[in-house]
Amino acid sequence: MTDQTDTFDRPVARLEPWGTEDLPLLMKLNHPLMTEHVGGPETPEKVVERQSRYEKEDSRQYKIVVEDGGEGIGWVGYWERTWHDKPVLEIGWAVLPSFQGRGIAGSATARLLDKAREDQQLRFVHAFPKIDNGPSNAICRKLGFTLVEEIDFPARQGGFVRCNDWRFDL
Repeated sequence: MTDQTDTFDRPVARLEPWGTEDLPLLMKLNHPLMTEHVGGPETPEKVVERQSRYEKEDSRQYKIVVEDGGEGIGWVGYWERTWHDKPVLEIGWAVLPSFQGRGIAGSATARLLDKAREDQQLRFVHAFPKIDNGPSNAICRKLGFTLVEEIDFPARQGGFVRCNDWRFDL
């Protein structure tokens, strides 16, 4: 692991590839409080569709697991997208409310950046947290992302949300 995680309190969690049994966790992560920064919850059908994509072997989607007991407490993943006419990776994360504020999302994201670096697919990873999402913007700052600009980013349910475009150079 790189020294990127040294800015966090070394939470006791690990990453596991997203599995076929992880739909209940994905449903919990679809709660309105958990999705307010991405445009709101998806329909149950959309969550099932997302689950089928996440559980594929090469999806690059991971469950964040508490070490003691193996309980899934969140998600972190990355995927390819075209941004400003160039291929980039986009990264995202979510941790259940009862586990927030402990550095878990930052630590998991740092680990996933390490995996993305090992994959050597593309040079840049982007994160697009809403400008008023203090915790996610703080993660980007702590991990060494560069703030590129504020943008109107497509929301999950249509329309746009005002986001920061953070870029990480792998």
